[in-house]
Amino acid sequence: MIHDTSIIDKNAKIGNNVEIGPYCVVGPNVKIADNNKLHSHVNISGNTKIGEGNIFYPFCSIGNDPQDLKFSGENTELIIGNGNKIREYVTMNPGTAGGGKKTIVGNNCLFMVSSHVAHDCIVGDNVILANNVPLGGHAIIEDGVIIGGNSAVQQFTRIGRGAMIGGMCGVVRDVIPYGIALGNRSVLQGLNLIGLRRKNLDNKDIIKLSEAYKIIFKNENFLKNIDELDESFMKVAMVKEVVDFLTKDKKRPICTPFSK
Repeated sequence: MIHDTSIIDKNAKIGNNVEIGPYCVVGPNVKIADNNKLHSHVNISGNTKIGEGNIFYPFCSIGNDPQDLKFSGENTELIIGNGNKIREYVTMNPGTAGGGKKTIVGNNCLFMVSSHVAHDCIVGDNVILANNVPLGGHAIIEDGVIIGGNSAVQQFTRIGRGAMIGGMCGVVRDVIPYGIALGNRSVLQGLNLIGLRRKNLDNKDIIKLSEAYKIIFKNENFLKNIDELDESFMKVAMVKEVVDFLTKDKKRPICTPFSK
């Protein structure tokens, strides 16, 4: 299952039923679990741990040094889950000492051509990064997020679960769960209603979330407006998730309908 032209370090740990195509390079500290497939010209290095059933397409570079001038060769990790598709020219870097020493990628994600996961990022499950999407260092991308082509996510930015980012968007503020953000610099345009309906969520909960959204963002005082939500709103898990997201880190700028 390993092509004769590939270079696999003798200390690398390779699981069962792993297919490694021509001209791949796998470093000494790499651990690859069962049922992975590496097409040709894949480079995996560093302290990289890879779960089961991932597919790596030609010319992706996984686990090479972080693009951070403060990095000085410290012992850090890149951890990739199960069932991901990592397309051509994708790059993923390990963590840094200043960011927890770990970059973590979840399960069943799609990383399209030339997307980038920077140092110390945390990417959840079922995330889609379209073509040419770079994540800046320390970004947190929660489950089910979709980021459109040629959009860029600034370092330390959070994008909440189920949110959608339009194409060619500069994401410089945190985006709430289930929100949809568009524009040259991200502006909140409402809720990702199409995505919510595709998940077969209770329509009553979606309506309640929509009502809560209108109250929270009726003006720029969104943190104060949260106090107007009565108990009936907070019984809806999605509403509570949005409120928790907004109040968790008050130092971070939030993408709102009033963003400039």
